[in-house]
Amino acid sequence: MQTFTALGLRAEAEPIAPGLHVVATPIGNLRDISFRGVATLAAADAVLAEDTRVTKKLLAHYGIATPLVAYHEHNATAMRPQLIERLRGGAALALVSDAGTPLISDPGHKLVAEALEQGIHVTSVPGASALLAALVVAGLPTDRFFFEGFLPAKSAARRTRIAQIASIPGTLVLFESPHRVAETLADLAAVLGPREAAIARELTKYFETVRRGPLPSLAAALAGEPPPKGEIVLLVAPPSLHHQPLEPERLDERIDRALETHSVKDAAAIIAGETGLPRRQIYARTLERAAARR
Repeated sequence: MQTFTALGLRAEAEPIAPGLHVVATPIGNLRDISFRGVATLAAADAVLAEDTRVTKKLLAHYGIATPLVAYHEHNATAMRPQLIERLRGGAALALVSDAGTPLISDPGHKLVAEALEQGIHVTSVPGASALLAALVVAGLPTDRFFFEGFLPAKSAARRTRIAQIASIPGTLVLFESPHRVAETLADLAAVLGPREAAIARELTKYFETVRRGPLPSLAAALAGEPPPKGEIVLLVAPPSLHHQPLEPERLDERIDRALETHSVKDAAAIIAGETGLPRRQIYARTLERAAARR
């Protein structure tokens, strides 16, 4: 019988069913894991981890001696057949990510998909998620949201993608690296205009901070500071939060102002993001206004 330690007490972990157990782990605070999650990690035949060094600390904290197996994007192709074979043989394997819920921006989804194709039982042990933790403290609408993950690294491609998701009627949730967050905020402000936004950093940790405000203000603030430390989640309000219907004359005025400093493509993206109107419609009208200015 495998054991674990919780609340200072040593406990036995009940056996778990064969199959793949997808276990959410803390995103910072090691106490943010369920009793079922701890028991599952203790009872599993092995724990599949992105970075075994990270997961080793979690297991040590709870006195768990389950063997660790590295499973990440660099070895997934080679490891997946071996893991599927173990699962077909009746093993109970726990899949974790470095932090949070597995399959969110990690290679776990391919293992889950193949296990299901093979008729292997897959179950979820839910828990922490940076996406949801940020969403509930951002102060932005939560009834609908769209998780984009990481935007492209290059500014031009990033602005193109931002324009593509600008009209989505829900809060946008993005992951970003600390060294690129200022540039990303600048591009978000350029394309989406003065939407309300939030920057969540180091969630659940001692230095947790959430900064809120219009995108241009946040972009200006970050541009004048050293890169922030820790994990970053960016959240942007949906277009409907502050948009009001525009008369055609007022729409043309906004398009003309945008064309003073932006290309037709960027001006159309900005106005579509600010108004919530269909990008195709705005692009056509922007082309007309640009032609009239010549």
